[in-house]
Amino acid sequence: MDSGRRRRAARRLWTAVAAALALPLSMLATSATPAHAAALQCSVDYRTNDWGSGFTADLTLTNRGTDAINGWTLTYAYSGNQKLSNGWNGTWSQSGQSITVKDAGYNGTIAAGAAVSTGAQFSYSGTNTAPSSFAVNGTTCAGAHQPPVTVLTSPSAGAVYTQGTAVPLAATAAAADNATISKVEFYDDTTLLGTDTSAPFTLSASGLAAGSHSLVAKAYDSLGASAESTPVGITVTSAPAVVASPTQLGVQQGKSGAFAVKLSARPNADVTVKTTRTDGNAGLSVSDGSSLTFTPSNWSTAQNVTVAADSSGTGTATF
Repeated sequence: MDSGRRRRAARRLWTAVAAALALPLSMLATSATPAHAAALQCSVDYRTNDWGSGFTADLTLTNRGTDAINGWTLTYAYSGNQKLSNGWNGTWSQSGQSITVKDAGYNGTIAAGAAVSTGAQFSYSGTNTAPSSFAVNGTTCAGAHQPPVTVLTSPSAGAVYTQGTAVPLAATAAAADNATISKVEFYDDTTLLGTDTSAPFTLSASGLAAGSHSLVAKAYDSLGASAESTPVGITVTSAPAVVASPTQLGVQQGKSGAFAVKLSARPNADVTVKTTRTDGNAGLSVSDGSSLTFTPSNWSTAQNVTVAADSSGTGTATF
């Protein structure tokens, strides 16, 4: 064979590139945070039916915190000469202009986001100005229409997920003043992940990058008010990778060669790894092992991918 033929029969090289795949891998959070009772938060909606010399007052007390209220005493004061006649759904009393209402026992527990109603009849002369401030168990409550109570119930704070595993989001939302919840949006910090318009409010969030994430639920009610939940922090870890060895392989024209494939870490389910030529010399192709299955048992056992070269093409290819 002359030197020209030897040059034409030169060996060709191809490069195998193994891309990282997002493979589920079970992770376990190892830290725990002691539980503490949340501060009481409340709102009181005050409405009257006034006939000039007397009126009925209807009050709705909403628990706007994240913990239940177990036993409540509502206090407020009038600025005029309003005088208590009788009350219902609570034990009513008056001292000067100050009014005190204690729960009736059967309505003493108010779950997070829930509300109870109480009322009374009064007489008066002159003006009948509405109270300007209310308190429950000594804590001042907000007045007027209040935004929804929104709680992100899943995932739990500190949870760890493997990249590629969907993160299950769930939230509860309760509206005040007879309003209804129209939708709940889920955010990763300020990035909108998705929306749900009916309870239970849920979302399966996929594609979160490796790193720390701050998840938030935001509820909107039928009166135009909105409110966000307390952020929940989670961690997404990098996924296992596909490992190819060697990363470069020389194949003679008309011949074939093989490289080995395995996973860098144990998956929690079967994983299929496929190999294809992405660019370069079309004379190089996968002749065997184009689709390999790895299980939680054999993930570290190498399996071969065979690359064949035709008898005329030259140059490199990437797989």
